Amino acid sequence: MSEVLELDCVVVGGGVVGLAVARELAIAGREVVLLEAEPMTGSITSSRNSEVIHAGLYYPTGSLKAELCVAGRHRLYGYCDERHIPHRRCGKLVVASNEAEVAYLEKLLKQAKANGVDDCRLIDATELARLEPRIRGFAALVSPSTGIIDSHRLMEAYIADIEAHGGAIVLNSPVLGGELLSDAIRLSVGGRDPVEIEARLVVNAAGLSAWAISESLSGLDRRAMPERHYAKGCYFSLSGRAPAGRLIYPVPEPGGLGVHLTLDLAGQARFGPDVEWVETIDYDVDPRRADKFYAAIRRYWPDLADGALQPAYSGMRPKVVGPEGGGGGDFVIQGPEATGHPAYAALYGIESPGLTASMAIAERVRYLVR
Repeated sequence: MSEVLELDCVVVGGGVVGLAVARELAIAGREVVLLEAEPMTGSITSSRNSEVIHAGLYYPTGSLKAELCVAGRHRLYGYCDERHIPHRRCGKLVVASNEAEVAYLEKLLKQAKANGVDDCRLIDATELARLEPRIRGFAALVSPSTGIIDSHRLMEAYIADIEAHGGAIVLNSPVLGGELLSDAIRLSVGGRDPVEIEARLVVNAAGLSAWAISESLSGLDRRAMPERHYAKGCYFSLSGRAPAGRLIYPVPEPGGLGVHLTLDLAGQARFGPDVEWVETIDYDVDPRRADKFYAAIRRYWPDLADGALQPAYSGMRPKVVGPEGGGGGDFVIQGPEATGHPAYAALYGIESPGLTASMAIAERVRYLVR
């Protein structure tokens, strides 16, 4: 029998949330090894999003998304300042395209206040035109706390903290399966140098693969696992100058926040994501989807020229509620009590606002496995 490597804590998944969890546990004094199946960290969901720091407007009050987004935003802005991570608090406008949508903005303002986001306000069409002359609408909700971030620099800072506190990151190391022991977990890890690991704690932060990891562990009660759904979102980039200096969002759609205008730190504009419910994971962007993008964008930017959009990239959202349930759903963060095993914690459905909430999610995990 091959030798078994005994470890204190293994985090599975090297996206922004897995890195945040490993960082939090390492700072708390745990011996941490993070396993990432891909050749680099953050190469899947964490590099295929809008890179937005969300304020916390939309999520039901009392949900994990609401609580951890607001707490995570405060921590993230402070961390960015402390570590000189490129970011900008550019603000956001949620635009009502017609009179009927104004009622939604009023409801959203109440939701934001209930969630502890107290800096939002409603503006009329005149003030909207003054703030963003190229954007049209009946009214808008202003969110000054929304921003943008260089997610790759954020992940580099998390990695530096992990390593500074004695943690290790091992790439090209897919978890092939495992077995629940009485007070530990045996993992079979593939890659160039396959190894058997016995860990006193395993945290499954594998994003899209979280369900597959749990299903591969013999002895785990699968009834604890939530539903699994995938929502694909495509992005299109804009040739030419961005029409606004703030992020521009429409009224949300089921499963997402609608095709919105977001900016990178260089000021380049891109639009997305749309929502397409899929059974399998693929990242192709069908150029024909641009037709719906033009129609959606012209509701708030009527001067968008034909031919100005080019396919950019797509991302996949791991969801615990499908389209038949409205496409919403909360984060599912299970400590040992919820997973049914003293050495296992699992995170499911960590989609937007997962990047914003990453430090608060990590703090929640540390509390659950203490």
